[in-house]
Amino acid sequence: MPELRNYTLNFGPQHPAAHGVLRLVVELDGEVIQRADPHIGLLHRATEKLAETKPYNQSIGYMDRLDYVSMMCNEHSYVMAIEKLLGIEVPVRAQYIRAMFDEITRILNHLLWLGAHALDIGAMAVFLYCFREREDLMDCYEAVSGARMHATYYRPGGVYRDLPNKMAQYQTSKWHNKKQVAKRNENRQGSLLDFIEDFTQRFPKFIDEYETLLTDNRIWKQRTVGIGVVSPERAKALGFTGPMLRGSGVEWDLRKKQPYAVYDRIDFDIPVGVNGDCYDRYLVRIEEMRQSNHIIKQCIDWLRANPGPVILSDHKITPPTRTEMKDDMESLIHHFKLFTEGYVLPEGEAYAAVEHPKGEFGIYLISDGANKPFRVKIRAAGFPHLAALDEMCRGHMIADLVAILSSQDIVFGEIDR
Repeated sequence: MPELRNYTLNFGPQHPAAHGVLRLVVELDGEVIQRADPHIGLLHRATEKLAETKPYNQSIGYMDRLDYVSMMCNEHSYVMAIEKLLGIEVPVRAQYIRAMFDEITRILNHLLWLGAHALDIGAMAVFLYCFREREDLMDCYEAVSGARMHATYYRPGGVYRDLPNKMAQYQTSKWHNKKQVAKRNENRQGSLLDFIEDFTQRFPKFIDEYETLLTDNRIWKQRTVGIGVVSPERAKALGFTGPMLRGSGVEWDLRKKQPYAVYDRIDFDIPVGVNGDCYDRYLVRIEEMRQSNHIIKQCIDWLRANPGPVILSDHKITPPTRTEMKDDMESLIHHFKLFTEGYVLPEGEAYAAVEHPKGEFGIYLISDGANKPFRVKIRAAGFPHLAALDEMCRGHMIADLVAILSSQDIVFGEIDR
């Protein structure tokens, strides 16, 4: 008889299904996985250490680049930690804007996840569908901050500016004539709120389209049902949060259990899975998109009816307007000092967490009374999920490894921070 032994395979670090710079050392018996050892650190950017060398307000832009699919949710956690230490109260309108953009970000994240997850498993069309919708939401980011991805829109004390009254318009070009451009600009004639409202009316139909393609699809179910099962007890023991935990049947959501911003005033449900497999995690995220859409509608209604300030007027913490800065010497000094030295936080420590699209994303700040943090620790949502990959993969095939890793919704920016 020939001698039979396990062999070891490198999966990544540049594998198209690795969702970032992940190297997996996989021990195989034939095509069955005996062990999967994730190697990380290949993207390490020292974000925490960099944040400790800069004034507080100069690190907001770093947060966008952690999980670069859920930009504003990362910012939210960071500015909340600063606000806790400063002991300041954010204007209610700013809190509603934050809640609305958190949910827009959740939809952006889940759309990219759905497209990439389907692509990994072998469905091509869904990816193109999801990117069609992402385009509109990216335009909302651009309308408030000028950037399509790394917005730096949330600031300690509120948000950078109020929602604009008009949307950018498409222009005629050699690819699109006047008639085509007029059609594309139909829903851009009003304010940003009108544009988002138009999106929320169209979006449920789009989710139905994704479900038509996937939910009862025989091949999709063969690839996801019963794959990567995690029991509720193990999910809690492994430190799962977000859709990974809810997919296993545990009803835990920080927006309900430890409300921040204005989530205690908003009506929504927490979708929960039953079996804790890849299929349930898919269903949870699909339903989360519907719930986010419902939350955005409520925020739009409130924002229409309640104008008001969107940032504190204390110029020791928040910058004066550009007009004030150009006209008034005092404001110019405030502006200059704020963007060079920043501000001093009282001694102490604070932890602020948000229900990020991938799970609990937290920032732990320690201040020693200087203008830059003594210590910044980031609680990345995806890190505990990746740590459980070995346990989730054992006994599955190599093809299932791709489905399991993808169902975790991993982004390496925050894991290798």
